[in-house]
This record gives sequence, C-alpha cells and structure tokens, in this order.
Amino acid sequence: MTINDDKKPIRWGIWSTGNIASKFARDLPAVSDAILHSIRSRDVASAKAFGDKHGRNVAAFDDDRFLDDPDLDAVYIASPHIFHCEQAIKAIERGKPVLVEKPLAMNAAEARKIEAASKKHGVLAMEATWTRFLPTTQQARAILLSGDLGKPVRAEATLHFYCPFQPNHRLFDPALGGGAMLDLGVYPLSIAQFLLGDLQLNDARWAAAPSGVDHNARFEFTAGDVPVDAAVGFWETRQEQGDNRFIVYCENGVVALDRPMVAAPRVMVWKRPLKQLPLIEGSKLKRVWAKYRYKPDAVFAPNRKTTGLNFQVEAVNAALRAGQLEVSDMPLGTSANVLEIIEQVIGRAPGTGPYR
Repeated sequence: MTINDDKKPIRWGIWSTGNIASKFARDLPAVSDAILHSIRSRDVASAKAFGDKHGRNVAAFDDDRFLDDPDLDAVYIASPHIFHCEQAIKAIERGKPVLVEKPLAMNAAEARKIEAASKKHGVLAMEATWTRFLPTTQQARAILLSGDLGKPVRAEATLHFYCPFQPNHRLFDPALGGGAMLDLGVYPLSIAQFLLGDLQLNDARWAAAPSGVDHNARFEFTAGDVPVDAAVGFWETRQEQGDNRFIVYCENGVVALDRPMVAAPRVMVWKRPLKQLPLIEGSKLKRVWAKYRYKPDAVFAPNRKTTGLNFQVEAVNAALRAGQLEVSDMPLGTSANVLEIIEQVIGRAPGTGPYR
C-alpha cells in the first residue's frame, strides 16, 4: 500500500482506549502529516470519553465497521497483547497498515504469522517499540557506529518497574499475557538488538509472581558479538526501581541511555574507558551524588514536548508514502528474534529470586 498524496494527512485509527492509546492520541498532533480519524472500542462509554478527551468522536463498536471504513488509512493496535496477532492479521487482510504495540505478539510463531500476512497482502506492519525511534536512541546508535569510542565491549541494562502484586492486574494475569518479560524485557532486548546486533541467549534466571507469571528476571545474552547483562522486574516499593539505564561500555568510552531508558531522555557519553558506572538508584540524594561523581563528558538531551510516540508514527508514515512493507529501523524479523529470547528465558524453570 502506498499513500501517494503527500499533501493528504494519513488518517489513523486507534484500536483500544487504554493508557498507552491515550498517550498515542496525545502525541499524534505532533506528526505533521497524521490525524486521529477513528476509535475502536467495545465499550460505548469508554469510546465516548476517549473521543471527548482527544477531540475525535468517530467510534466503531465492531471490527468490520472499524476496518471497512474507506477513509481509514492506518491502525494503531493498543489492546492487550494476547489480541495482537488476531487483530493485526484482520487489519492487514483488509488492507490496513498496522502499528502494533509491543510486544508484537505473544510468541515468535505469532510474530511470523503477522510477517507472513504482511508479505502476502503487501501491507506494512511494525511493532511499536517507540524507544528505537527517539532522537536520543538514534544518536546513541550513530555514536556507536562512528567508532569514535572504539569497539563495544559489553553492555548492561536494568528496567525495574514499581508495581505491587495485584492478582487481577493485567501484568500479573496469565490469561492476559502478564509477566515482566513480555511487558519490560522487550525493551532491553530490542534496544540491544538495535544498537549492537542480533540476539542469542546465554543464561537466564527468573522468579514467579504468586499468579505464576514471571515477576522478575536476569538474563545474559549476546547482541552481535557483544555480551549483555540485563534485569527486569516488578517491585513493591519505588526505591526498588533501580538504575533503569542502558549502558554500552566501549574500548575508549561509554554511551548510556539515561533513566528511564524506555523514554531515553538523555544520551550521556564518557570519552574515556570506564570499567563500571555507579548505580543511579536509592534515595534522591544518593542518585544525585552518583551522577555528580561520574559526570559525563557530553550529553545529548533534546527538548521533547511529547511522550515520544510520535517519532515512530513519522517513520511509519514515511514508509507508507514510499510504498515500503517494513520500516528499516524496526523490521518484523527483529521482533520475532526478541520474542524467541523471551520464550527461551521463560522456558527455563523458575528460581527463588529476586533477580536484580
């Protein structure tokens, strides 16, 4: 599918009305050639409230009415990830390009089904791992590719999220695809893949929540030929949230996506070899002191007025206007590679943890 009229905005529909869908709708006006066209929800009150909030009241309460709209150009799927594969393929079969919230699917097999449907019908599909498209992440990649800091030697990442156990919360519900790896583990894996190369699991440990889903995990893998140590998890107190940075140690320096790495507000660069950066965690005073002791030599911190979901939309819109089936910075095969690693981690027997 190609959108040939460069003067015509690409009209987006949002499938679901949850928190991330609201952030997407809030960021969409920052994209010069995109507008919110319609909303898909099973709940009339939810759709009305969402439309009132974001200035659009075109709502559909069944899939056919939503997808058969001739004025709908592209779909952002923000539903729980157990529905991603079915909904993405349904949209693709109707000729609607899809941007699917991460994780793309529940497993690598489903990701490949989406990829196969995309190729069969000639319709673009992409996982919405928005961190890849942030200017800061793009800058970190450019720095590493330049070779100015020498070859990457190793990387480390933590992503600890304050979320006390709630048996009915989607993050802890097996029926809704709950678990730390599918919700949080996607980020360090996908960032490592984007910055350093294809992934291969070496070792992993994980602990279960009372509901049986993975509550926290620590895993070691290689990205390209670079060893990466990562930890993700849900924690009972805010003080346990941890460092939440992605750090690449090179022969002659260090590059770090600052806390929280999912939003990557800053890229920090040390132009000297360092064996270890201090953890930025604990009380506010401890975090300030740790940052002061290891002040970076350079910082890239653009003034961003949005959450940052608009940058991935810009990439999709550009690909649609160019008639491409994939976005070069987020091909579907990389999404399947990430899900393969997650499956391998969870395929191991759980330990007692916690793994930080």
